[in-house]
Formats: sequence, structure tokens, C-alpha cells
Amino acid sequence: MKRENIQENQGVTPLQNEYTRAAEIEDARKKRHKVGLYRRLAVFGLVVLLTSIWLGSTIYAQSQTIADKEQIQQEKLAELEEVQKQQDKLEEQIRLLNDDDYVSKLARKDYFLSDEGEIIFTLPSDAEKPQEDSEEKE
Repeated sequence: MKRENIQENQGVTPLQNEYTRAAEIEDARKKRHKVGLYRRLAVFGLVVLLTSIWLGSTIYAQSQTIADKEQIQQEKLAELEEVQKQQDKLEEQIRLLNDDDYVSKLARKDYFLSDEGEIIFTLPSDAEKPQEDSEEKE
């Protein structure tokens, strides 16, 4: 079938008139337009791809930074809670030290101070008993 088309084309001479020249020019223009369109689409696609990669990497980096900062925040909140507990204990101690009865009881207990006419007897504590028992066994 191809041989027949080739043989038929060999016997036909193309027409050289204004219409055929205009049609050939129009076909060439359409071909150039199509090639230009493909090139523009390829460049646009490349720009979109590069922009997507850049945005994706930026979002990933930011999510990692946010995760790190959230972890630090959790650690700091735990530390803050501990410090607040310690502050509450210290405020309670301050409140107790402002009470005269507590201060006098504390002085009697720790420093063996006494009121007038009062006699202090010290008893061995539980912590001292095992030491005394070990001394007796030897």
C-alpha cells in the first residue's frame, strides 16, 4: 500500500499558487506555535515542581522545629510545676516561721532550749537504736 502511495506521489506535481503557499505558511506557524506551547508548558511544569519541592521541604523543616519546641515546652512545664511545688513548701515554711508557737517548738526540738523551770529529757531516736544494737552485739 505504501508503494502505491509513493508511486502516485511521484507522478503528481504540487500546485504553486497563493492558496497552497498560504496553507503551507499556516501549517508552519501552527507547528511553531505547538512547539512553543510545549516548551512553555515544560518550563511552567518545572517551575511548579521546583516550587512544590521547596514548599515541601520548608514545611517539613518547620514541623520538625515545632515538634522540638513542643518537647522543650513540655519539659519546661514539668520543671515549672516542680518549682511551684517547691515555692509552695517555702511559702508554708515562711508562714510557719512567722508563728511564735511554731518557732518556740522548733527551738525546743532542734536546739534543746527550754522555758524557765522546764527540764529536757532526750530519748534515743529510732535511727540511733540500730547503731546501739550493733555495738552491744560486738
